Amino acid sequence: MVTYMGALFYGVGGIVVAGVALLVAFQEKLVYVPVLPGLSKSYPITPARLNLIYEDVWLRSSDGVRLHSWFIKMFPECRGPTILFFQENAGNIAHRLEMVRIMIQRLNCNVFMLSYRGYGESDGSPSQQGIIKDAQAALDHLSQRTDIATSRIVVFGRSLGGAVGAVLTKNNPDKVSALILENTFTSILDMAGVLLPFLKWFIGGSGSTKSLKVLNFVVRSPWNTIDAIAEVKQPVLFLSGLLDEMVPPIHMKMLYAKAAARNSQCTFVEFPSGMHMDTWLSGGEVYWKTVMQFLEKHAPA
Repeated sequence: MVTYMGALFYGVGGIVVAGVALLVAFQEKLVYVPVLPGLSKSYPITPARLNLIYEDVWLRSSDGVRLHSWFIKMFPECRGPTILFFQENAGNIAHRLEMVRIMIQRLNCNVFMLSYRGYGESDGSPSQQGIIKDAQAALDHLSQRTDIATSRIVVFGRSLGGAVGAVLTKNNPDKVSALILENTFTSILDMAGVLLPFLKWFIGGSGSTKSLKVLNFVVRSPWNTIDAIAEVKQPVLFLSGLLDEMVPPIHMKMLYAKAAARNSQCTFVEFPSGMHMDTWLSGGEVYWKTVMQFLEKHAPA
């Protein structure tokens, strides 16, 4: 019996160790998914398909990676707010075009859509430090344009895009007017424990009491949004879908609490039927009215 139990213990332990080793080795492929299953890396459509006025913009990040983006304008001389849009972790910017089309119509704004490195037509491979550089390149480009109101640049990020946007906004208090976060996580460390429950004993611990869990130190893209949001000084709008099936809504509440403790210009709005990807759709008129009021207050003409 002792021998059997010992063999079972070591066997299970070996499986766990092997599983953790694989997760550590292939973590980028779990965090970043530029190609959806059954689809190609290329864009299935362009803004032209939706009759949108746009230009292809090619950028260079500070480490030399060539990046592709779309700058979409409501009309050629539109001087409304410009939204710098950061997508989720899976697919590419073309998969967000329908939402952006409605955003432009409802908010009377321009939208700049960046393809992270390794996504769409951008070169390179995704990583946290790399994507932070990509986002900075996009903001620097917008800040130098003469055909927009550069004092009305607002960052919008959903899920992973919210983590990207929080870091960019924190680092650029003089270039970003405001930040909008939708269904964003506290950190990748915490999400690992949500998606793979057996890992919660080894990873995570965002919040008021940080846990020193062993796997926290080997994650290369931790995306600690909860730390970044605490240093954002600009106004922040939190849009939370209560039926989010990917990121537990408590993450958004934790982000808001962290930000509001130091920033009095924070607004938190819940959408009872909002899921991870469709809060903008299920939220209907209330969703767009909320965003419009936020822009009118914090990115006025």
